[in-house]
Amino acid sequence: MKTKVHLPRVVTDQTITTYMGSALNISYSLYTLLAESTSWLFYNPNNYADYKECYTVLMGELEVAWDGNKKTFYAGDVIDVKMYTSILTCYAKKEVEILFEMTSSFFEKNFTEREIIHRDAKKIQEVDGYTYHHCARIRDYSIELWKRIKPEAHGITILSTGSYFHDIGKLGIPLEILNKVGKLTEDEWRIIKTHPTLGAEMMRNHEIERFREAAFIVEEHHERYDGNGYPYGLKGEEISLEASIVSVVDAFDAMITNRVYRSAMTMEEALHEIEIGRGTQFNPIVVNEFLNMLKERNNEWQ
Repeated sequence: MKTKVHLPRVVTDQTITTYMGSALNISYSLYTLLAESTSWLFYNPNNYADYKECYTVLMGELEVAWDGNKKTFYAGDVIDVKMYTSILTCYAKKEVEILFEMTSSFFEKNFTEREIIHRDAKKIQEVDGYTYHHCARIRDYSIELWKRIKPEAHGITILSTGSYFHDIGKLGIPLEILNKVGKLTEDEWRIIKTHPTLGAEMMRNHEIERFREAAFIVEEHHERYDGNGYPYGLKGEEISLEASIVSVVDAFDAMITNRVYRSAMTMEEALHEIEIGRGTQFNPIVVNEFLNMLKERNNEWQ
C-alpha cells in the first residue's frame, strides 16, 4: 500500500513553485512549471543500486525532446530519467504540474544546493538586473548548444552552473564602472577585464562542489580562439568546449540586447558578427552548430 504524502509549500521562484515531503526513503517535490517555460532533465549515474529519480505529470501536457525524438507526456505519464542516457529538454506551452520523486539522501543534497543557487542568483539580481536575466539566457542556450555538439548528459551539470554564473565576477566590479554610459577609460577597462579571474576565485571557494568544478568556464569565457582573449591568452583547443560554447552565446546575447552604453544590434548584424568571428574569436565548430540552431528556430531569440 502506498503511503500518502503531505506536500507543504517551501519555496517559490519565477519558474517553479515547490512542495516537499517524504515517505520511507523517497522524497517528493511538486513543481509547477509555468507556461512557456523550458527545463532539462538528465541522469547523473551513481553507485546506489536502488536510486530513484522519476517525474510524473499530474496536470497539463509536457513536451519532451531528446536525441532527435519528441514526445508529449500527459497526466499520469512518468519520466524515469534512469532510462535515458541523453539530456531531455522539457517544454510547457501551458502550466504543468509535476511530481518529482528521488531517493531521500540525494534529494536532500539537491534541495540544499538549489536553495544556495537561488541565494547566489538573487545577489546577482540585486546588483545588476541585466546580468541576472542575461545569465539565465546564457545557461538555457548553452545547454541546447551542448546537446547538439555533445549529446550525452555527462558534464551538463558543470556547464549549467558555469554558464549561469559566468559573470559572477562582476559582483566585484564597482557599479559606476559596470553601468557607465560613456566610453570606459583604460583603467576602467582593465578593471572590467578582471571579472573572469574574480569570478573563478569565487567559484573555487564556493561551498558547493559543482561550483568549484565549473570555475574553469568562468575563467575562460573571454578567451579567444586565436589567442587574443583574456585573461591568459589561451588558444584553440586550449580553451574548453564548455567555455567556447558560453563565449559564443554570451557574445551574441550581448550584441542583440540594449546596454546602458549602446543600443542593440539587429539580428542580422549580430549573426554577421558571429560569422566573421568564426576561427578568430570563436571556436568554428561551436559557431557552425550555433548558426544551425538559430536557423532551425527561425532566428528567434528569447
